[in-house]
Parts: sequence; C-alpha cells; structure tokens
Amino acid sequence: MEIRKSHLDDVQRIMTLIHQAQNYFKQQNIDQWQDGYPQSLDIIEDIQKNNSYVIEDHDIIGTMYFAIEDEPTYQKIQGQWLTHHKPYAVIHRIVVDENHKGQNIAHQLLEYAIHECQQNHIHSIRIDTHEDNLSMQRFLQKHGFHQCGEITLLSGDLRIGFEKILE
Repeated sequence: MEIRKSHLDDVQRIMTLIHQAQNYFKQQNIDQWQDGYPQSLDIIEDIQKNNSYVIEDHDIIGTMYFAIEDEPTYQKIQGQWLTHHKPYAVIHRIVVDENHKGQNIAHQLLEYAIHECQQNHIHSIRIDTHEDNLSMQRFLQKHGFHQCGEITLLSGDLRIGFEKILE
C-alpha cells in the first residue's frame, strides 16, 4: 500500500468514499455530513493546498486531510487543549472504503501523519468528530488521543475536539 498526495483526477474516487461515509452516518443516525458537506469543491481545494492524501492498494481505499496549520475553529474550545501556543497538525475528513474497514487503513493514515509531524518537529495532532460518531471516538482513544472539549464549526455545529501528544 502507498500513501501519497491526492491529485485532481482522484476527486471522483474520494467523493465515492465520502458518499459511503455519509450513507453510513445516515444509517447510524449520526447527523454528520448530512448537509451536503464535504463537496467535491472542498476536496479540490484540499488538493490545491497540498493537504489531501490517499492510500491505495490497486485503487484508492482511504483518504484524509492532513496539514500542519492552525485550525480557526480550534481557537476557542469549551475545555482545554493539551498544548497551548505551540504548532500542531490537524486531520480532517479521514475516510476508509467500506470494503476495507477493519484492515487498519485509518491507522496507516494516522501513522503517516505522525511520521510527517515528527519530521517537521510538530508535537501534537488535533482532530474533531461528532458526538454520536462513537466508532471514530473509539479509534481516537485507542490511538492515544485525549478528549479535550467542545469546539464550534463555522457552520455552528458542535464537535468534540481531541488531541494527541507525539513522543
């Protein structure tokens, strides 16, 4: 398997994975990504910013947004981040093909992000998820993320913020 930066010709496949996730959330009664977000324009923007990644095994089986940047919606948290006033990385829109769940694909994407952080002397990763997305919360806690509090997205929706300190 290979992890690489996404290309514009990957958008259709990435959107297929996102639609799978949206359908899963709907079936699980999770009100996440049920408003049409993310759209292909969001993915195109991620690619143009060089922050979209895919993992492939003959085909794209997973994707994520990963960047070493300040996330505007993380500036205010009802709670407290583990790190303060230090650079951090963010992961958004991590999605795995429904036919490859349980095969450590999300773990491999996370490990890639951790490696990139270590290469750039970044000591933490932040991520957020919907309060009803229990499978993502379990994944994050299993991989050493700590629940830090509640953040508000630009849309006004609330999310749980998590952070992992890197060794």
